[in-house]
Amino acid sequence: MEFPEQKLQRFTAFTDKLSARIGHLVAWLVLLLVLLVCYDVSMRYLFHNGSVALQELEWHLFALIFLLGAAPTLKDDGHVRVDIFHQDKWLSLRARIWINLLGTLIFLLPFCLVIITASWPFVRNAFLQNEGSPDPGGLPDRYLLKAIIPLAFSLLALQGVADFIRNLLKLRHISDTIQ
Repeated sequence: MEFPEQKLQRFTAFTDKLSARIGHLVAWLVLLLVLLVCYDVSMRYLFHNGSVALQELEWHLFALIFLLGAAPTLKDDGHVRVDIFHQDKWLSLRARIWINLLGTLIFLLPFCLVIITASWPFVRNAFLQNEGSPDPGGLPDRYLLKAIIPLAFSLLALQGVADFIRNLLKLRHISDTIQ
C-alpha cells in the first residue's frame, strides 16, 4: 500500500508532465505564429494581397499561446512575482513557501474558478450558435477557440493544485528537519 505522500508526488509528477507537454505544443505554436506573421506581412506589403482568415488565424494562435501557456509557465515558476517578498535575503524558505501556499489558495485557485464558471455560458452560447467569424472571409468555428478558455484555466488550476501540494510537502520536510 502506498503512503499518501507517494500518491501526492505521483499526482504532481503527472501534472508536471502534462504541463510540460502542453508547453512543448505552445512552443511550436509560437514558431508557427512567427512564420504566419512573416508570410502575412510579406504578402500584404510586397504583393498587396492580404487575407482576413490569415489575420484571424494569427489572433487565434496568439490566444492559444497565451491561454495554454499559463500552466506550463506556472510549472516552471515563470510568472511575475514581487521580488521583495521572494528574495533569499529577505525571507526564509519557510516564509516563501507559506507565501506560495497562500497565494495559490487565496488568489490563483479562486481566480481560475471564477473564469471557468463565468466562461461556461459564453462558450455554451458560442457552441449553440455555431459561432464563426463576423468578418467576410474570416475563419469559421470560432466556438472551438472559445472552448479553450475553461480548458486552459482548468489546466492552470490543476497545476496550481500540484504546486500547492508540492509546497505542502516541502513545508512538511522542512518541519521534519527542524525537529
